[in-house]
Amino acid sequence: MVVDDHELVRLGLAALMAAQATDGPTSDTLEACTLAEGLLVYAEHQHCITLVLLDLHLPDTHGLSGLREFMARFPAAPIAVLSGDSDPALRQQALQAGARAFLPKAGHLADVIAYLAAQGLVGPPAMPLAESPCASSPYGARDATRTIQTRDGERLRLTHRQAEMLDWVLAGQSNREIAGRAHLTEGTVKNHVSALLLIFGVRSRAQLISRLR
Repeated sequence: MVVDDHELVRLGLAALMAAQATDGPTSDTLEACTLAEGLLVYAEHQHCITLVLLDLHLPDTHGLSGLREFMARFPAAPIAVLSGDSDPALRQQALQAGARAFLPKAGHLADVIAYLAAQGLVGPPAMPLAESPCASSPYGARDATRTIQTRDGERLRLTHRQAEMLDWVLAGQSNREIAGRAHLTEGTVKNHVSALLLIFGVRSRAQLISRLR
């Protein structure tokens, strides 16, 4: 379950998990945008929730208050904190309050994937770029993975499907146009695009294009 008041983060994480999933059934991702909603959803589905990704900055929380209230209501809840603040002191306080992990939103996406893989929610994290036989120019051969280099020099590796989606986004294709070309629903395309925005740390298609061109 993802508890975050930013729709992009919720959609992006759900799409990321779907993209990284191993063969077989993918895990369903429940969503909530406030602590109150998250508590209700967890109360109803706690028997099947493997992990709660909890944002510290929700409309009805302040600081660690949301985490502490969640733990008071559900002491055994498996919570990993999502935070835009990477303060080591805050991390220590969150872990002392019962969080199983502290994942800074400003951190590396690979860290989030590695943690989700450790919980069995996605497949193993991909090998580092330096070890990858598939690293290539942004528009090289259509390998199983492709490495994309941003304008500021950051190198990010995408799956074949993610790279294909990125090509269409950079070509100015709408979600509907991409859906027609890829034989997918618009909702699925929206999830893929949200995952791309999350991977590249941007909030819009325009910002994504700006990072690459």
